[in-house]
Amino acid sequence: MNHLIEKYNVSVPRYTSYPAMPFWQTEHFTREKWLLNVKKTFQSENKLSIYIHLPYCESLCTFCACHKRITRNHAYEEPYINAVISEWKMYLACFEGVPEIEEIHLGGGTPTFFSPENLEKLITSLLETARVSPRHEFSFEGHPNNTTYAHLHTLRKLGFRRVSFGVQDYDPAVQQAIHRVQPFENVQNVTRWAKELGYTSVSHDLVFGLPFQTLEGFRDTVQKTLSLSPDRLSLYSYAHVPWIKGIGQRGYSEENLPTPGEKRRLYETARGIFEQNGYFEVGMDHFARADDAMFMAYREGRLNRNFMGYTTTQARLLIGLGASAISDAWGAMAQNEKNVDAYLESAATLPVVKGHIQSARDLAQRKLIQDIMCRFTADLSGQEPDDLTRSRLLELEEDGILEISGDRLSVTPMGRAFIRNVCVVFDEYLKEKPSPERTFSKAI
Repeated sequence: MNHLIEKYNVSVPRYTSYPAMPFWQTEHFTREKWLLNVKKTFQSENKLSIYIHLPYCESLCTFCACHKRITRNHAYEEPYINAVISEWKMYLACFEGVPEIEEIHLGGGTPTFFSPENLEKLITSLLETARVSPRHEFSFEGHPNNTTYAHLHTLRKLGFRRVSFGVQDYDPAVQQAIHRVQPFENVQNVTRWAKELGYTSVSHDLVFGLPFQTLEGFRDTVQKTLSLSPDRLSLYSYAHVPWIKGIGQRGYSEENLPTPGEKRRLYETARGIFEQNGYFEVGMDHFARADDAMFMAYREGRLNRNFMGYTTTQARLLIGLGASAISDAWGAMAQNEKNVDAYLESAATLPVVKGHIQSARDLAQRKLIQDIMCRFTADLSGQEPDDLTRSRLLELEEDGILEISGDRLSVTPMGRAFIRNVCVVFDEYLKEKPSPERTFSKAI
């Protein structure tokens, strides 16, 4: 596989959206058009998902590519919570009906930077203005070093049933390099508390390709992780993009990173151990037990992918609240002001600053790419491939990455490692304007 890694390890989108954000046609976007799309999608199904970006962290993790604000001053909590509630009320005013919430996800930053009391205030303010779907899935990202029993208890009481803990790696040398020192005992404690409180899905997030990672060390991390029996596992590829994220990812040299071949062996080793222990690969980066809702959604063809990643819910309207949060109304996408101070100052107006209005062609390609990302297969009957597309598909087929039978494209088990490269073939924007090498992270 090494020659394929060398061939296909190029910069490509992760396809949490189509088109990818660098290709949004922002000149055609206005807030008025955005709200019209929100109303249209809401009227068609009356349900939605909510992503809330909570950007504060007490320390900087140097592997992180998220929008965050580093501070130990917790006086920022309440003004930020109030601003998010204010933004939600602006959306409520345009819904023309009571929304049904299928999903809430708290991301960041560090959601558990916020006190249980402030998180309860935030969630209660949302829930008292809406109905909760009987199929709802509420989840949050917890930092093992500051997630308390009170955090877990409070959110469990509010309907949260899923939590993901950022583990990354247990090797002390790796933890020191990425400035994320957390003892195994901390992860063990929060995992035990979550299970005792009745969380139905506890996930651990690991990252491969980090500085100073070794095969032996990462194998030890995987074994420690499995000893806690999480329901889901995420195995994310470290995206080394210091030209985008600045000084945070320059705490080590590129020479300290595994080579592409070594990086892939880290993944394959972990995947093999996961599968031997009853975890099944779901989409890209994710593994779940057979009785987990994510695996069942994948098996039944119901898995979705949006700006929150993979999700089991079906709502086409995603409202992103908070600084830098991204929303999706299917026919349009929008992003909030990234700067936290500017976001707080815009509390009187909707903080959307840019977006993209989808064309009919966009929506067709989006559906195709989503099928590939979520189901490893797609119907090509609506496609009219040009010579370049046919040539690329033939090359991927010759390399054993996919198979085409009639109008049906199927990614091979070996080809799942190159899933983003398959999607690129159908990306009309990259055909028209190839992106510079440093726009996206590497595919492998």
